[in-house]
Amino acid sequence: MWSLETLGRIRLSKYFFMREFLYSEIGNFHERQNIPENPDLAIEVGKAFCSTLLDPLHETFGQIAVRSGYRSPSLNRFGNENKLNCARNDYPGECHIWDRDEGDARIGGASIVIPWFADQYSQGRDWRDLAWWIHDHLPYSEQWYFPKLAAFNLTWEPIPRRTISSYIAPRGKLLAAGATPDEDDASRAARYADFPPFRGITIPEIPKAWRGAQ
Repeated sequence: MWSLETLGRIRLSKYFFMREFLYSEIGNFHERQNIPENPDLAIEVGKAFCSTLLDPLHETFGQIAVRSGYRSPSLNRFGNENKLNCARNDYPGECHIWDRDEGDARIGGASIVIPWFADQYSQGRDWRDLAWWIHDHLPYSEQWYFPKLAAFNLTWEPIPRRTISSYIAPRGKLLAAGATPDEDDASRAARYADFPPFRGITIPEIPKAWRGAQ
C-alpha cells in the first residue's frame, strides 16, 4: 500500500522526484485529490519521461519549471468537465495521466517552462528556435507551445509520434507525425547556434568514496 508521503519521495530520475509533479492548482483550489490510481505505472512512465527528456534539458539549460505535471484520471476528468483547460481522459494526446494505458500506449508528460529561454522569448525570440532544438536533440513524442512564457507540453511515448504544434503565431501544426521538417538541417541549426552545449552543465561529482557500486 502506497502512502502519499512515500509516493512523493520516489526519485524518478537524476534530478526529479514524484512530488514535483503531484501539485495541481485545480486540485488545490477545488479541494480535489491528485493521487494515481495505479502508482506503479505512474512511476514507471514518470521515470521514462524524466530520464529521457527532462534530465537532458536540465543539464543543458539549468532549472526546468513544471507548470502542470501528473493528473489523476478523476482530477483530469473534473478539469475537462468544468472547462479548466484539461483534455478528455480518452484524448490520445492527454499526457498528464501517466497511469492510463500500458505497453506501447503509455504516455507521460508535463507542461514545462525553461526560464533560460522564457527570458529571451519575452524579448521577441521565436518559439520555433527551441522547438527545433528539441526536435534535433531529444526523442520527444509531442511538443505543444503556449503564449505565456513559451510554456509547452512535452511528452514521452515508447514509440514517439514526433509532432510539434503551437498556440503562438504561426499557430497550428509545425510538424505532423511522420513528416519531414520544412526547414533543412542547416537552417534549423542556425536558429539555435547560440544555445548552450547539449548537456554541457557541469554537475558536481559525487566523491569517489561515496559513489557505491558502479
